[in-house]
Amino acid sequence: MSIFDYEKSVKTVFDYMENMVGGVEKMISVSADQIRSDELEKEEVMSIGKMKLFHYVPVTEKKKMSKVPLLIVYALVNRQYMMDLQPDRSVIKAFLEAGLDVYIIDWGYPAKEDMYMTMEDHIEWYMNDCVDYIRKASGQDKISMLGVCQGGTFSTIYTALHQEKIKNLVCMVAPIDFSITDGILFRFGKEFSIDKMVEAYGNIPAVMMNLGFMMLKPFELFIDKYIKFGQNMNDVAYLQNFMRTENWIFDSPDQEGETVRKFVDDLFVDNKLIKGEFELDGVKVHLENINCPLLVTCAKYDHLVPPSSTKPLLDAVRSKDNDYREFPVGHVGMYISPTSKTEIAPVIAEWLVKRS
Repeated sequence: MSIFDYEKSVKTVFDYMENMVGGVEKMISVSADQIRSDELEKEEVMSIGKMKLFHYVPVTEKKKMSKVPLLIVYALVNRQYMMDLQPDRSVIKAFLEAGLDVYIIDWGYPAKEDMYMTMEDHIEWYMNDCVDYIRKASGQDKISMLGVCQGGTFSTIYTALHQEKIKNLVCMVAPIDFSITDGILFRFGKEFSIDKMVEAYGNIPAVMMNLGFMMLKPFELFIDKYIKFGQNMNDVAYLQNFMRTENWIFDSPDQEGETVRKFVDDLFVDNKLIKGEFELDGVKVHLENINCPLLVTCAKYDHLVPPSSTKPLLDAVRSKDNDYREFPVGHVGMYISPTSKTEIAPVIAEWLVKRS
């Protein structure tokens, strides 16, 4: 008896091809308007160089809004509109509907002349100026800050240096302890020859960064993802969501050389932040300076920033009001999965509203 069912295999191949033919026709019919992201109404309120600060137009009555504004600090890698990728899964929309007053930083697209921009520039200049603008515009001495991935690392550093300006801190899938070995990125990062790359390229090319991230899960991201795409091409909603996500994935800025050099050398390699040895512009960053309410959120199946990298922050700070939430999604699933708007964002919004 043959263990290989030829008839079934041939049928599977022909069904797949037939599905793809119909799917190609549907894909061609999808217009750019149907896969737009970043659609929520917002206003540019300040800019420095290529960095822009946006303020989202509230969707609730002013008397029902939280008095304490929220600043979202996204990672330098990829683009911040992942948090408003599509209407039915928009994290920011959920925040607005909960009554939060939301601002977000758009880091822009670095060019050659930005290769000497440092972490000090991003945190002590750009972020600090954004915080001061929001404090003045809102009339609040302190604001809430939510950091995403690398933006969470930046937000943690900023809060440790400027606790007097931050009322609440939320860290989403943020790398804090870089000594872990249960994430391929952390093992790979320790051996990364970042100095040679910065010397060769100045800014690290986005295409190289994307390829590196995809190689962390090569079979899933190079093969399995596109097999599933072919199987579901006749589903217009799936097709549109897939195209939105692909547009976002490959809409990646280059990475400023000196910033990524310090991030890799001081954090990935030497793990200075959690050790209390990290310095920014000559000033030691002590995580125990953080005493505001802290919410740490992680993704259970995160292959980029496993929970074991983020959770140590809870023990490193002096906050008496700290909370930890873990969700059964992957890294990107925190923002674009079916539960991102219905479960994850409401949990964060409720936590912030109670403390605002």
